[in-house]
Amino acid sequence: MGTVTIGVSIAVPEPHGSLLQERRAGFGDAAAHGIPTHVTLLPPTEVSEVDLPAVEAHLTEVAAAGRPFPMRLSGTGTFRPLSPVVYVRVVQGAQACARLQQRVRDASGPVARELQFPYHPHVTVAHGIDEAAMDRAFEELAAFEAEWPCNGFALYEQGADGVWRKLREYTFGGSVVPPQAGHVDIGRGTIASR
Repeated sequence: MGTVTIGVSIAVPEPHGSLLQERRAGFGDAAAHGIPTHVTLLPPTEVSEVDLPAVEAHLTEVAAAGRPFPMRLSGTGTFRPLSPVVYVRVVQGAQACARLQQRVRDASGPVARELQFPYHPHVTVAHGIDEAAMDRAFEELAAFEAEWPCNGFALYEQGADGVWRKLREYTFGGSVVPPQAGHVDIGRGTIASR
């Protein structure tokens, strides 16, 4: 068995996801069509194929403990000159993303790892392209706005062709209230027998 490159992220829903992906491609970012529009929780990480079930079990636990939260994107930012990236800012939900990515990378978990830079939730719209195109991305998306309720995250795998494909979605445990056993008992009349 070999290794696979995985990532964990929150997908930017439609129509915003496709719109930002098309804009990214339009700025000349060749990787755009291979990367679904997202907020990263775990950057590209190499794991052994035999460890994938453990990773999935860990992510299931993280999701079960999570609760839905509002996400809002607004305006642009950049990591230049440190890193050649222009992004759309996460203005609501950033703290929830930070807590979530920490749980995903938990030191006792199967994908524990250090980050190259301090965690900063964002949606990349240009990466590693020429400065003029980066400036254009920064200016043209400055008025961009989107919001949605974040109900979970997904595990992705990068194929040999460089394209990221979704392996599995994880829904937060707090999104559904489980049925209470007591309600069933009332319907059957068993409560009265106490």
